[in-house]
Amino acid sequence: MRVLVVEDDKDLNRQLGDALADAGYVVDRAFDGEEGHFLGDTEPYDAIILDLGLPQMDGLSVLERWRRDGRKTPVLILTARDRWSDKVAGIDAGADDYVAKPFHIEEVLARVRALIRRAAGHASSEISCGPLRIDTKTSRATVDGAPLKLTSLEFRLLAYLMHHLGEVISRTELVEHLYDQDFDRDSNTIEVFVGRLRKKMGVDMIETIRGMGYRIRAPEAPAG
Repeated sequence: MRVLVVEDDKDLNRQLGDALADAGYVVDRAFDGEEGHFLGDTEPYDAIILDLGLPQMDGLSVLERWRRDGRKTPVLILTARDRWSDKVAGIDAGADDYVAKPFHIEEVLARVRALIRRAAGHASSEISCGPLRIDTKTSRATVDGAPLKLTSLEFRLLAYLMHHLGEVISRTELVEHLYDQDFDRDSNTIEVFVGRLRKKMGVDMIETIRGMGYRIRAPEAPAG
């Protein structure tokens, strides 16, 4: 999962980015409204954390432009605790949630998780398909209750496919959501990680759709 943090306070931007990275997210960062708007307009993100008090272009204007241009990425706005009017304006402009400063990083992480899973139509942090279950809160996966030993990248790949159950996801889309903007992206590496996942899972659930991509499907029940 790939997240953009738009915050002009460099220390806070770093803290948020480090916490998100430690939680298994790929993180891009912007420090002013113009840069943030450009990235949110041109790069695919699963969620965006947006401060309202930004230089160059304020966060509310950034959000309004994204929504006016049809960008539907879930947005969590950061507001000053005593500026209730900013919260109302942000929600009206198209924000999906807000956190008031100062805040606990764990609260931000929980709200980001909730935004991403709700955008994909999931109400719980646990997503299941047949014998496969992932927990987005703990970044753990199991098959028939047995834990899978996955690398961070393997879990991110599996989690993205699980968030989009039944959908065919192209290799290009997977690369865009698994790597940050500075990574030398090569969609061929996805085949390698899919192969590793299949071997570790031991169940035939990641389906290759030739010329299109991959999707998670539940294994067929044995004939009775």
